[in-house]
Amino acid sequence: PGSKSLSNRALLLAALSTGQTNVENLLDSDDIRYMLEALVQLGVVIEAPPVGEKRNFKVTGLAGPFRPTGSEPVELFLGPIGDLIDGLTQLGAQVSCSATGCPPVVISNAQEGKPFPSIGGTAKISGQTSSQFISALLMASPLASTELVVEIVDELISAPYVKLTVGLMQKFGVTVENSGPNKKFTVASGQSYKSPGSVFVEGDASSASYFLAAGAITGGPVTVVGCGSESVQGDVAFANVLEKMGATVEWAPNSITVSRDVAGGQGLVGVDVDCGDIPDAAMTLAVVALFAEGPTAIRNVYSWRVKETERMVAIVTELGKLGIQVEETRDDLVVHPPKKDPKTGLPVLPAGVAIDTYDDHRMAMVFSLVACAGVPVVINDPGCTSKTFPDYFEKLASITTGAENSAATKVDPGSSSEGAMERLAAVLMAIELK
Repeated sequence: PGSKSLSNRALLLAALSTGQTNVENLLDSDDIRYMLEALVQLGVVIEAPPVGEKRNFKVTGLAGPFRPTGSEPVELFLGPIGDLIDGLTQLGAQVSCSATGCPPVVISNAQEGKPFPSIGGTAKISGQTSSQFISALLMASPLASTELVVEIVDELISAPYVKLTVGLMQKFGVTVENSGPNKKFTVASGQSYKSPGSVFVEGDASSASYFLAAGAITGGPVTVVGCGSESVQGDVAFANVLEKMGATVEWAPNSITVSRDVAGGQGLVGVDVDCGDIPDAAMTLAVVALFAEGPTAIRNVYSWRVKETERMVAIVTELGKLGIQVEETRDDLVVHPPKKDPKTGLPVLPAGVAIDTYDDHRMAMVFSLVACAGVPVVINDPGCTSKTFPDYFEKLASITTGAENSAATKVDPGSSSEGAMERLAAVLMAIELK
């Protein structure tokens, strides 16, 4: 599927631009649907393609600030954003959120069709919680009437995502000065977004990580098409981690192939790696580690704790169900693999473990790879992958051999905090790649 990060950024910049932009290969997921609905509510004209055709959307820009079409709240699904609110306040915005640092967010000084003359200057914020806050401030910066500076007071995690933002802003005609590097971002006044005509959304590198990992675990080969050596996404670096573990990685401009000579004794080894630039893909590493010899240390992933769920706790909990020994600190996770079956070389894991997904799409996709150990695994609420990858399990089934090894689904009646509803469970049998 198309990149979520690129899809959201392209839609936003197109909406603020002068002219019409054709956003090609837009991701089809819940996140993007919410974004499209929010933009329309804010006065943006968006022409969707006919059902069944390529996902190319025409966005007519507003040439400036949003123009809300009504007084109803704009709904987006956001996590803790206290640091962003703090940054906006420093720049002069009258904005507030709940006492917990979460939505609802109230912005009280927006003026329809006019610039924000009171907004500008310098915002000093932390870069350790989420790079999304820095990207948000930068993308909004051309709407200010004075120079806007974002200073990082500590370390910027996920820096490749900010680089992606800056690159896309450049495509739309706005230049960002990055000094430090990654310590101070400056956007000069007098700039505005202009449509480049079209923007192509490349394949999602974070979503690619599950299939690349499957290639490393089973021997593959697995080729992911849509992102490669020319990708602008930082998560393609996950392939380098797999190579460091012992897998064979082949790069092409628009694809990555991962394989391993299992019969020839080409094994996987544990690594100690700083994953601050690839925290989403690093989740996949927590399961790949089960198939390696020796422990794997996943460093600098504090941001796991402030995502869709408290991912560090979630990963540790579900690995515990599999009998895996881990060491957890504030920022790091060390995974000790279980003993291996002397005949197959696969990790010895209990069969039929039910993995809870915490309404987190990445938990569902990451732990589906446990089935590569030759044991069934149950993924509760697989529908949560609709956030970024609605047909993930169908795609996973398409690269497995034998009908009995396909990703099957069943309905298990149950309940949730929102009331009685069907509770889906994806049952993955032992996976063997084609």
